[in-house]
Amino acid sequence: MGDGNIKKINLKALSKQQLESFIKEYGLPSFRSKQVLHWIYEKYVQSIEDITELSKDLRERLSENAYISNLELLDRQVSKDGTEKFLFGLEDGETIESVLIPDEDRLTLCISSQVGCAMACRFCLTGQLGLRRNLKSHEIIDQIISVSRLKERAITNIVLMGMGEPLSNFDNVVEALWRTTDLMKISQRRITLSTSGIVPKILELPLKAPLINLAISLNATTDEVRDYIMPINKTYPIKELLNACRKFPLPQRKRITFEYVLLKNINDSPDDAKRLINLLTGIPSKINLIPFNPYEGSEFQRPDDMQVLNFQGVLIKGHITAIIRKSKGQDIMAACGQLRARYMA
Repeated sequence: MGDGNIKKINLKALSKQQLESFIKEYGLPSFRSKQVLHWIYEKYVQSIEDITELSKDLRERLSENAYISNLELLDRQVSKDGTEKFLFGLEDGETIESVLIPDEDRLTLCISSQVGCAMACRFCLTGQLGLRRNLKSHEIIDQIISVSRLKERAITNIVLMGMGEPLSNFDNVVEALWRTTDLMKISQRRITLSTSGIVPKILELPLKAPLINLAISLNATTDEVRDYIMPINKTYPIKELLNACRKFPLPQRKRITFEYVLLKNINDSPDDAKRLINLLTGIPSKINLIPFNPYEGSEFQRPDDMQVLNFQGVLIKGHITAIIRKSKGQDIMAACGQLRARYMA
């Protein structure tokens, strides 16, 4: 953003109530705030000047004290399987990545909630960055707006599975979720938040946010293994995490998704699969099995296909829905756990 915006108010950074107050201070009727919200969140307008429903004079007056921020598209890569990865620049020079995954009638956007991540999961490339900062709520939602502008086809699903741990940035994520459902009119049934397991926030989420889908990055069946690959487990061990899942309010026919990254000779044995069945007793659930995506310097390996199928077979015999997730965008480093934004100096 140019220096001219330093003292101006960013309309996209304002909540619905704050924007209404801002418009009121201008002595304008309340329907003006509805118009501005509609143009920002449904028409994806890039500047006040483009809100043609307002008179030229009013646009000029508003532009003296306000502006609408936009993410800067720094890079866009397309995988041979159709997956797209976007590198976005933020106003302070930091960068984040978002991934768009086409799948027949669905177009899913995987968005980031933090710059980097503090969780330090051993199998995740993003986790090696450490945490740079939380994203503000408008920076989270701006990923949806920016990608929607670039696509003729509407995004159907949103997953908070990009860079960062969403529940570590709780307030901004909750505000972004309300804007996504209320202002962008995306159904809460089509939004999924994935967490490594911050138990108090899992319990708080349904009290504060729209009732979205919950995904748990589980990845182990014993505390010993999970402690090793996911340090968060030392604070919130498996039993505590699954008790929180049992308390999570689920609409009829809805289930919690458990993500399970299969690591060769670490968590991929038939005994692990049997333990997983026992652990999930009483939780309406489905399991996404994700064979590990090796990357340069990784200490882990991908299990062979037969091992993956055997693991799935044990779960299915135990009456658990288990889907092997195809890895998308591997050739552009957009696959699960591989996001790693290139930071600008």
